[in-house]
Amino acid sequence: MPDDYFSAMRQSIIEGAPDTASGLAKEALASGVPPIDAINNGFIPGMHDVGQQFARGQMFLPDMMASAEAMRAAMAVLDPELKKLGTERPRAGIVVLGTTKGDIHEIGEILVGTMLTAHGFQVHDLGVDVAGEKFAAKARELKADIVGVSALLTTIMRNQKSVVEALEKEALRPQVKVMVGSAPVTRRWADEIGADGYAKDAMSAVTLAHELMQQKL
Repeated sequence: MPDDYFSAMRQSIIEGAPDTASGLAKEALASGVPPIDAINNGFIPGMHDVGQQFARGQMFLPDMMASAEAMRAAMAVLDPELKKLGTERPRAGIVVLGTTKGDIHEIGEILVGTMLTAHGFQVHDLGVDVAGEKFAAKARELKADIVGVSALLTTIMRNQKSVVEALEKEALRPQVKVMVGSAPVTRRWADEIGADGYAKDAMSAVTLAHELMQQKL
């Protein structure tokens, strides 16, 4: 497939155009392009560019949400084909993600999940209002490498600590790294509750997740 075709895939993500992204993914499969090539050479570079632009303040939250939707549309076409072929993307690690108990805000953790998936992590999103025990149970079930906990409300931030405590109670803490984030969260808060790291945005979360995986080696 010509490079300009992969460029079109990349651009569909940057522009946040799910119909275009889905259509290009279908065209790629019809043309005999391996789905892993479409993902790695077309769509992931687009999501990476989006993350970089967002970090530089050149994109805003609605733009990034649209790009995430376009990425999901492309993956909805390509993932089933990967499974049929028995092909797997190299996995960077297993992440259990969610918003802490009492908090129903999901935009941030959806973006983090999309960016982590685009960068090779296997992400299991538990959604919103998730108790510490549920994080721990899913981490045990999946043999997770990382648990990521979001909390947008200052009054609910303390529940991030309950996730760390639940992992400790289940004797999972030595094997599972914990990263926290969202608007009111700080590095100091992460240190205070015993988390392994803090990320201020979705792209920072990707960088942190890779750093935490290196620590596990």
